[in-house]
Amino acid sequence: MKKLLLISLAVLALISCKEQPKPYSWDEDLAYRLSVDFSWNRDQVKEYIQKYIPDVTDEQIDAWTESGKLESMMINGERKYFRRGASVLFHIDSACAAAMNAVNYPGVTSTEYMSNYLIDMDLAAEKEALAKTIAEVKETGNPIATGVRMKAKYTLTVDPDAVPAGEIIRCWLPYPRTDVPRQKDVKFLGASQEDYQFSDPACPHSTIYMEKAAVAGEPTVFSVDFEFTSCPEWNKITPDMVKPYDTTTALYKENTAEREKHIIFSERMRKFADSLTAGIENPYEQTKAIFTWIRKVYPWAGAREYSTIENIPEYVLDYGHGDCGQVTLLLMNLLRIKGIPCHWQSGLTTDPDGWDLHDWCEVYFEGIGWVPVDQSASVRSYAKDDEDMKYYFLGGYTKYRMIVNSDYGRALSPEKQYPRSETVDFQRGEVEWRGGNLFYPFWSSDMEIEYTEL
Repeated sequence: MKKLLLISLAVLALISCKEQPKPYSWDEDLAYRLSVDFSWNRDQVKEYIQKYIPDVTDEQIDAWTESGKLESMMINGERKYFRRGASVLFHIDSACAAAMNAVNYPGVTSTEYMSNYLIDMDLAAEKEALAKTIAEVKETGNPIATGVRMKAKYTLTVDPDAVPAGEIIRCWLPYPRTDVPRQKDVKFLGASQEDYQFSDPACPHSTIYMEKAAVAGEPTVFSVDFEFTSCPEWNKITPDMVKPYDTTTALYKENTAEREKHIIFSERMRKFADSLTAGIENPYEQTKAIFTWIRKVYPWAGAREYSTIENIPEYVLDYGHGDCGQVTLLLMNLLRIKGIPCHWQSGLTTDPDGWDLHDWCEVYFEGIGWVPVDQSASVRSYAKDDEDMKYYFLGGYTKYRMIVNSDYGRALSPEKQYPRSETVDFQRGEVEWRGGNLFYPFWSSDMEIEYTEL
């Protein structure tokens, strides 16, 4: 008993010697996140612009700043610019886009660049892949086509000394969902830690959770290996296929409701939704009208961290652009206002030329069911006169994906103590210790993928 008491006292002494973290403050956390996003000064912005517009003037920069095309804010008495803001400018301003296009793609018109800014991609391969899916679906009658088997290793690395030595780091890694028909045969192969915990299957964010003690001067590495099959999907939808909604069901009520923070039925949003669907009663035609308008008017551009934006759909309207998740939330807001059920879906693109983060949604049509809708997927020039191609992503999905989330902004499993780095989405992973959340500058992630065509 005496020996046990001495051990207990020793443990208490050790704990008391550790530096105690200061109390958490979201205001301080948000201020830090904003300082990371708004880290460029005017000289850096000007230097970037001069690569494409060598004779840019201070008056031009002032005008872009005033209009919001160059997003900025005052931080500690100094005007700081969004670190990706100069790049965004060349996506949303036609004159700037033409200048960049002249440098990067000589001989290609600005109109072509604005409508197809990823012109250096292999369009023939993309067209062939979509056409193959469409042909298979038409032949078999099954909207889910032949997929690809992928073996992946996802790794998250925390920087050396990001937390004090000996402190326990808690980590959540993305893991493929097992409840989506077009993603199947998920197989766990192993993890970096002997002890791990999968999220509850009902959790909207699919994760594998691990813990590890930090070692002085060394990175802390978490990884998971798995396999899964991802299948493309395409639904040939016509207005007559869509039946009236049963508005009494739980599915309808839940997926047409407002959601703090980002699906809010403001007067501005209601008027916008009504204007886009004036004279249209069919839910599919309404969806098509909204989908087409967003795609036409709001170009893709690099996004601020979602956690720093109070209302993302309103942000898209204010600034005239959005990345995949931002325009998806705008679409969802407008659809729910019109009484069309939809829910968030997201994860990773897993193309052989490189993986990335991606967001889209699913829309429910009575008489058809849930279908994928990818608001930000590109419309290439080859699709202009082919209706099936043109609206492929209004009910379609490609095979190089990994679905992780079926909703946004929900609690992780097990729950996280501090606000997430990404408070809306979950794709890169999340990390914290008893002193607080670890934001992105303190860690990195990577994914290795092997493919087996089916």
